[in-house]
Amino acid sequence: MRMQGKVAIVTGAGSGIGRVTALRLAAEGAAVACVDRAVDGMTATGKAIETAGGRALAIAADVTTARDCERMVEETLARFGALTTLVNSAGVRPAARDIAPGPDEWRRVIDANVTGTYLPSRAALAALRASGNGAITNLASIFGLVGGSMAPSYAASKGAVANLTRQLALNWAPEVRVNCVCPGVIETPMTTELRKDAAWVEQTLSRYPLGRFGQPEEVAAAILFLSSDEAAYVTGVALPVDGGYTAI
Repeated sequence: MRMQGKVAIVTGAGSGIGRVTALRLAAEGAAVACVDRAVDGMTATGKAIETAGGRALAIAADVTTARDCERMVEETLARFGALTTLVNSAGVRPAARDIAPGPDEWRRVIDANVTGTYLPSRAALAALRASGNGAITNLASIFGLVGGSMAPSYAASKGAVANLTRQLALNWAPEVRVNCVCPGVIETPMTTELRKDAAWVEQTLSRYPLGRFGQPEEVAAAILFLSSDEAAYVTGVALPVDGGYTAI
């Protein structure tokens, strides 16, 4: 039980990588606060954890709103008495393949992916420090490390998450470790529409040395490692989980 005694908040827990990560952390012994704007999804994740014998709390919150982020920490502390772990999985992808998105789309993506990573981290900082062994894992992307995204808003947002991770790791050490994972294309609801385009799939897979897209469980495994005490000497890392994409 690699997360025994840990208390985690997972944002974006209603679906995709966030849901699978919440389930994995709970299976490894953590009490998990499942946070999402999608009430049905995060409630279902919490119920799945409890059905499996774990401890869960479902919290409806908007991670781009400071007060919601403060409230999710308060509710977690009230229920579980501590907070050791934060996974910032909430985020959005571009609405379309657009090489010059307009101002509204730019702001939507940047706000969700960057502000929605910073505000939960800021809200959780005091509790994570108080735990004596805090860990934050952010969700960046391969397009936070290299170019090639379908939209500059997404690449800019994920590049910001990767460098925010490094900066917070420096600022908040030694009490809190801060890392991020950088997934390639993962087979989740967020990429369903993309994967319906056979030409896009063929072209994109040609860039992946392992010859396939990833599974959310594979990203959750990396998040579990970075969140656990096994990674006690790891901070400031942007870890690709990408089938070799960024090695080319």
